[in-house]
Amino acid sequence: MNVHHTDVKEHDAANAYQSMSETTGHDDPRWAFGTGVEDAQAEITSPVPDGVDAADLAAYCLMLGDDALICSHRLSEWVSNAPELEEDVALANTALDLLGQARVLLARAGQVEGRDRDEDSLAYLRLEAQFRNVALAEIGDDLDFACAIARLLLFSSWRLALLHRLLDSRDPVIAAVAGKGVNEVTYHRDYAARWALRLGDGTAESHDRMQTALNAVWPYVEELYRPSEVERRLVEAGVAVDPALTRAEVDAVLDEVLAKATLARPDGPPIGTIGGRGGRQGVHTEHLGHVLAEMQSLARQHPEATW
Repeated sequence: MNVHHTDVKEHDAANAYQSMSETTGHDDPRWAFGTGVEDAQAEITSPVPDGVDAADLAAYCLMLGDDALICSHRLSEWVSNAPELEEDVALANTALDLLGQARVLLARAGQVEGRDRDEDSLAYLRLEAQFRNVALAEIGDDLDFACAIARLLLFSSWRLALLHRLLDSRDPVIAAVAGKGVNEVTYHRDYAARWALRLGDGTAESHDRMQTALNAVWPYVEELYRPSEVERRLVEAGVAVDPALTRAEVDAVLDEVLAKATLARPDGPPIGTIGGRGGRQGVHTEHLGHVLAEMQSLARQHPEATW
């Protein structure tokens, strides 16, 4: 039984769609269907910054793009399944924000690597081991709304801290995605925080469901702060961010939200890695295979199809 079947107390939050428009500044009626980045094609074809290894830059764009793509797909699963119609809209548009970020980043990765792969082929034709997203983006929620909120709260708090620091990236595409993404992901984080508060400080059942959800997703947090070798090299080149530097900021945000929501900070052990390798190295949970089977099915059944 999903959380939306419980008797959570009423809240006075503004209409989600209106709130989204006001918070993120989406004044273009086409924003949900594009990348949201001005002059995206010109940015994507920008030369690799001096002193930056093209293979490393392509790999980093895949990391950031895959995080957004896989999380976007997970959120899209909530369309027609959310507790209320306006939450369907809010989660769908959050997914579209992330999809827009993923499109630019995957297109940049394909352009930089020079292997004649566009955003579609990178999204739909790669194998599971070729994806570079963190595990938090891919884990399932079994259509439990509290789990979806817990995952979004952790993911968006961390991604927002990254994007703030990537505003000064030497790569113009990454900097442009960060510039647009800061406003978008600020909304994502605040939306998730409002729901965590509503559920955590609601009825006894909604509180228990939210706490259980947090306990379930928390073991995946540690991976967010572990830099890969590619990230370390690109930090030195002024392109990437050391994710470990975001921990204090993310912890402060989460501590504030959890305190107000009367939720306890989980203390369970982190999910282990295989030989120190995780999503950044292509080692994933069993969840990603199910995501890709659904996400890639049409493109694989009808190669080269356009519509």
